[in-house]
Amino acid sequence: MSLYRILCAWRILLPIKLGAHHFLLTSDKAQFEAAQNTFDFILDTVSAPHDIAAYMSLLKTDGTHICVGAPPEPSQIPAFALIVGRKSVAGSMIGGLPETQEMLDFCAANNIVSDVEVIDIKDIATAYERMLKGDVRYRFVIDMATL
Repeated sequence: MSLYRILCAWRILLPIKLGAHHFLLTSDKAQFEAAQNTFDFILDTVSAPHDIAAYMSLLKTDGTHICVGAPPEPSQIPAFALIVGRKSVAGSMIGGLPETQEMLDFCAANNIVSDVEVIDIKDIATAYERMLKGDVRYRFVIDMATL
């Protein structure tokens, strides 16, 4: 498993801790160039505008870029980014209740848990400011007992 990340350097060791065998810092041009044609698939969870066409070059022949994030603007992918190497783009919305329950049951059975930062409701504004600054390692979860 490999992970790629656009964000800041303090996150480099976290994917390794979470089980990744490799880590690609996409803002490092040398790493990005070295990773050309090395991925079987890319699971793209980014909801911000980004250049999907650039990431197509990371895929091997017959590779697939799977979009589950929803950027606000349509993506522009030149035909040759797909034609050269028989690459594909696919997408998926989140599953319904049965699929979500199946995933939760699987996680419970296999002790797969989330890393979260629990916050009090009174700290929501500070959490929002931290999110805007990129100072968030895990998903914020509001402690419902503080409502």
